[in-house]
Amino acid sequence: MEPIEWTDSFSVGVALFDEQHRRLLDMLNTMIKNPTATTRSETIGDVLADMTRYAQEHFKSEEDLMTEHHYPHLEAHKHQHQGFQEKVARLCMATAEGQTTVPRELLAYLQQWLIRHILQADMAFKPFFEQKGVR
Repeated sequence: MEPIEWTDSFSVGVALFDEQHRRLLDMLNTMIKNPTATTRSETIGDVLADMTRYAQEHFKSEEDLMTEHHYPHLEAHKHQHQGFQEKVARLCMATAEGQTTVPRELLAYLQQWLIRHILQADMAFKPFFEQKGVR
């Protein structure tokens, strides 16, 4: 699998969110570029740490802006964010336990998150924020 390049088709129209989404794409590309990473490798530890920071920073940014502008699907979006945080916690535990499936699961989850969350759930709020004049 080749690394994925950021294109305008990934943009949700809010500059801060796009910048943060690029960080997630970097995490995915790190996994793609390191196909032999093992559960105990620095690569896995670094990506999981980055995912934890990403969840704290990015989800707060999205949820704060959604709250400020009364986004009608805020609760459903928060639920997806919670799922991400729970998955990261499970992957951290699996890493601590030495489960060898972590690298594959991590790569698959990041791919899934890009497709299902950013390109679908986040794109759903793009017209909402455009209408509010948020960039």
